[in-house]
Amino acid sequence: MEKPGIITGGKYSDDRGNLFFNNDFNASEVKRIYYIENTDTEFVRGWTGHKIEQRWFSALQGSFTIRFVKIDNWETPSKDLEVLKFQLNSDNFNILHMPSGYASAIQANEKNSRLLVMADYFLGEIADDYRFSIDYFKI
Repeated sequence: MEKPGIITGGKYSDDRGNLFFNNDFNASEVKRIYYIENTDTEFVRGWTGHKIEQRWFSALQGSFTIRFVKIDNWETPSKDLEVLKFQLNSDNFNILHMPSGYASAIQANEKNSRLLVMADYFLGEIADDYRFSIDYFKI
């Protein structure tokens, strides 16, 4: 079973400015991209899960805390699942991979933060969106 993880990016700086890169990310599976701006740093967007779809996340501006749970039963998941916690910031071009079978909760850590999201299915291509209240799993 594939587990979530960070694909490490980098940054090169010289007198011309900065170049952010992620040479280890294979974008060949990506079919759709969008970005998220939460209303404020108190709001937590989630829990949204995908049995089939994968997601990749990268902070374009600011920073985010992203939590994942591996769903054991999509109809009535256990409320005591292990919560994995990741930090992303725009100081590098790290990309966080969420394999299929997980739900996510996303919180901006700074005002005006923007999170790039990439998905491996087009919008409406499959029915694979599962939502749980934000207090369903432990934050």
